Amino acid sequence: MKTRITELFDIKYPIICSGMTGISRPELVASVSNAGGLGILATADLTPDQTRDAINKTRTLTDKPFGANIPFIIPGAEQKAKVLFEKKVQVINYSLGSGQELIKAVHEYGGKAVATVTNLTHAFSARKREADALIVTGHEAAAHGGDATSLVLIPSIADAVKIPVIAAGGFADGRGLAAALALGAEGVAMGTRFMNTVESPVHDTMKKLSIEKQVYDTIYSDRIDGLWCRALKSKGTDRLIKQKFYLIRALFNSREAARIFGFPWFKLVFAIMLSGYKKSKQLARMANAFVAFRLSMEQGNIEKGVFLMGQVTGIINDTPTVSEVMDRIVSQAEDAKNAISSKLMNS
Repeated sequence: MKTRITELFDIKYPIICSGMTGISRPELVASVSNAGGLGILATADLTPDQTRDAINKTRTLTDKPFGANIPFIIPGAEQKAKVLFEKKVQVINYSLGSGQELIKAVHEYGGKAVATVTNLTHAFSARKREADALIVTGHEAAAHGGDATSLVLIPSIADAVKIPVIAAGGFADGRGLAAALALGAEGVAMGTRFMNTVESPVHDTMKKLSIEKQVYDTIYSDRIDGLWCRALKSKGTDRLIKQKFYLIRALFNSREAARIFGFPWFKLVFAIMLSGYKKSKQLARMANAFVAFRLSMEQGNIEKGVFLMGQVTGIINDTPTVSEVMDRIVSQAEDAKNAISSKLMNS
């Protein structure tokens, strides 16, 4: 299976594991890369030293290409980006920022820069700054999808830019891969599907819920982590969305966030206060959300925790190994191609 994405990243299949915070750890990332795809290491909740350790560990588990992500909204992103440059990570996926300096630094050592976007404006901006590819995230996705669904968002951006597009949001099987390619994408990025695999570090409770839940069982709100975000419907999610005194609670939860980010607590709070009222509210919600995310991922607690899950969970029915997922998708995509060809020939 060859597309512009497989050639760009030197991988066998145009299938990417999204950089899911707390989930896309070395074991999962390496398993995806070893199976012929591209794993993307999540760094949002890592310190610079932990980021370096994660890269080193991933390299002991695979000799295949892999990537790492940088969400620029997270405190300490610049320091972690420098670690990725130092370690010459082959693919760096960035989001929530311009990426101009990052792209320049990545290209200097021969790496590839991939922007995550949710609309045409950001796609044009990334192309102008010479990003090598785009991960285009539709409304169906877990966490931060866009306003438009993948069915219309993917072709609208693929038609407008010349650089390769990777479709994200609503993809979990070979039918989805075939559909994405038909829409003009060069591959797919999947989060929820890879979350529910044997190699994923997520608590078994969340994997079981992923199998049980339907496409209707998620909620999309800007009161989860301060950005428009999709999560599993649960008591914990409902509590977080309705929280009245979230700014006060954030003062307590920011201690945990500071520990995660590797920042002195007072420095983090001071930086948030200086960012302005609107940004402070957003970061306050994010501090509260980080604690809730960990409760669900690590303890399977959805009474107080919040779990980011895409609508595609409604077509996920098992917890296979990463290798089984990859083999299945490739086989299903071939079947889908043959079925479409047959229908078109008989029309």
